[in-house]
Formats: sequence, structure tokens, C-alpha cells
Amino acid sequence: MVMQYRVKGSVRWRKYSGKDKLKESVSKYDFRLLNKDKTKVLVDKGSYAKVLKRFRQIEFFKRK
Repeated sequence: MVMQYRVKGSVRWRKYSGKDKLKESVSKYDFRLLNKDKTKVLVDKGSYAKVLKRFRQIEFFKRK
């Protein structure tokens, strides 16, 4: 899975490489989750907490 972010109101999505790499707080960004091939949006744009929660759910059930 690939997590992407963008500044709210911006057009370009960027690969999320970690919370410490962001220049502003996470509340100033939109996040989304894509499959590995970047062909399907698993979680549409939302807050950091919402996207990360869904990411953890997918990872949990993938391992079973």
C-alpha cells in the first residue's frame, strides 16, 4: 500500500515518507491510501488519523 499526502487545496499528491519529514502539522495536509500499483484508491482523501486507522485495519486482516 502507498500512502500519499498533499497540502489542503493543492492538486499534486506526493508519496508520504514519514511524519517527521512534513514541514507543517498533519492537520494542514490531506492524506489518501492507494494499492501497491497505485491503480485503486483504498481510502479517499481524509485526515491523517482516519487514513492511518484504515491502513492498520487492512494490515491486520491481511496477516490472518
